[in-house]
Amino acid sequence: MTAPIYSRRKFLQNSLFVLGAAALPSLSFASLIQGSPRALQMSNIHTGESLHTQYFDGRQYQLSELQKINHLCRDFRQNEAHNMDKTLFDQISAIQQIIGCDNQVQIISGFRSSATNKMLSERSEGVAKKSLHMLGKAIDFRIEGVPLADVRKAALSLKTGGVGYYPKSNFIHIDSGRFRSW
Repeated sequence: MTAPIYSRRKFLQNSLFVLGAAALPSLSFASLIQGSPRALQMSNIHTGESLHTQYFDGRQYQLSELQKINHLCRDFRQNEAHNMDKTLFDQISAIQQIIGCDNQVQIISGFRSSATNKMLSERSEGVAKKSLHMLGKAIDFRIEGVPLADVRKAALSLKTGGVGYYPKSNFIHIDSGRFRSW
């Protein structure tokens, strides 16, 4: 495995872009992802599986690659996959652009079946009973070698979807619902 590449200088340069984008919020997220190919290097921390994929070729989403991501993000407890909202992967790609890295995205939780979500919500107050995970519209992750606070700042700068910050559990939650944070 190669060492993660994370440049503080690159992060600061991209932060300046974020500040500019904040002044023009309607352009920020769209301008980061428009028209360019998008690739992700991902792993599932529970199954040990990994994937390097170009899921968008610059013009259209690659359905076979999205299916591979759906499988990686499946509910491993029930071995049940669901179509994930592809805008989540666009958000992650934009977050990586802001940070200035393409390090591995470590998936903690993608799709959750209703049975798994019920079990988790009974164990923890932090799990919503009507979680967007059950619709494939949420993902919990971290980026290898990148401080979690930096991932959070980048996610918040997009002003799209929900952003949850869980430093004790070492992950960020994003979803494709309305913009909010906790």
